[in-house]
Amino acid sequence: MTLPDFLGQQPTGATPDPDARPVASLFDKATAFFAPDGDYQKVHDAGLYPFFRAIEVNEGTTAIMDGRETIMAGSNNYLGLTSDRRVREAAKAAVDKYGTGCTGSRFLNGTLDLHLELEERLAAFMRKEACVLFSTGYMTNQGVLQSLAGRGDVIFSDKDNHACILAGQQVSAAETVRYRHSDMAHLRTFLERVSTERPDAGKLIVTDGVFSMSGTLAKVPELVALAEEFGAALFLDDAHAVGVIGDGGRGTASAFGLEDRVDLTSGTFSKSFSSLGGFVVGDETVIEYVRHTASTHIFSASMPPSAVATVLACLDILEAEPERLDRLATISDTMRDGFRNLGFDVWASQTPIIPVVIGEMYRCFAFWKDLLEEGVFTNAVIPPAVPPGQSLMRTSYMATHSDDELDRVLGAFETVGLRHGIIAPGGRRGPAMDALPSAGTNGTA
Repeated sequence: MTLPDFLGQQPTGATPDPDARPVASLFDKATAFFAPDGDYQKVHDAGLYPFFRAIEVNEGTTAIMDGRETIMAGSNNYLGLTSDRRVREAAKAAVDKYGTGCTGSRFLNGTLDLHLELEERLAAFMRKEACVLFSTGYMTNQGVLQSLAGRGDVIFSDKDNHACILAGQQVSAAETVRYRHSDMAHLRTFLERVSTERPDAGKLIVTDGVFSMSGTLAKVPELVALAEEFGAALFLDDAHAVGVIGDGGRGTASAFGLEDRVDLTSGTFSKSFSSLGGFVVGDETVIEYVRHTASTHIFSASMPPSAVATVLACLDILEAEPERLDRLATISDTMRDGFRNLGFDVWASQTPIIPVVIGEMYRCFAFWKDLLEEGVFTNAVIPPAVPPGQSLMRTSYMATHSDDELDRVLGAFETVGLRHGIIAPGGRRGPAMDALPSAGTNGTA
């Protein structure tokens, strides 16, 4: 049969009464999600829903939302390059030369000379032998784990790892054991057990380099020592670290001087590199294996040329203007100290990601709305992304934030924090926080 033969063709057999058709039970969960007495509807009815907010104009450190200018204190645009003229011009030039997309996977028709140039540049920048690009950072980690960890292998994963690592564990045929967050003694227990009971199993330790909610660093020196002692490979997800910390922005391993002792490092282009996509670097043999076996690489359309050109331009700026990293570090220290001096709990943040603990979920949503009314945008984070009773404002900063903007952010937090009892005059913990654990007890230190 040809295609026209199928047009208008109806299902065979008796036609059931549409009103008598049973509702698929699969969708019961969707109906329940929007129940009138559920959290979703309650938050909407109260006008507190903080997610999927439209940005009308984005100027980096400021944005227009609902027709009002707000200070953007909730973006991962760490180097402040999304609105940089040089970056925009590079993206436009790539569209003029290559068009808007590649219409295929890297494996077949979707490889441009730009992709190869970026892979070479990133490998050299990260001081590794080779690099392979993916279409998103999420797909990078999912694909690497699926490719390298197979049946008979074991993945050792920090319990606070990002969702893309969890997705990779789920699609991998390997067994996964999850150790308590940054608990090296717990990890050692698992490594000893597997090494004894299954001495031939391949072992892979995977962890965020910078944890995206707490802003804390992985314990890379201890992880390296354990990996080498037990013959395990070590894989760092540096989505929030490359272009942020380390020598010249080379990430977490670099921050500890251990680049040559970490086997694999992945990163994303959706943060410091102001684009979309991801990469992983490592030894050439391993990277070429991933290139040929990671399903998220060979069965997905490749990064569009404008996105690749954007990353190349950002990499040029990062290498030419290292003072951006110094400014970012100064801003991070200033804001951490500022929040603590006001009486806020910021856990043990060590990076431009600074959580501000609010506590109960509905108070967190109300706090977020009041901050927006004060002209500051942040991200409301609730369980299960954080422990129960530890809902928070996830703030994050750019190298391009001005001192005046930072002062306004702290001023807004002080006003709203006093209003909600999160802090008290004199830089003290507020009465609304009395029922919560003290700073640092969430295990992120």
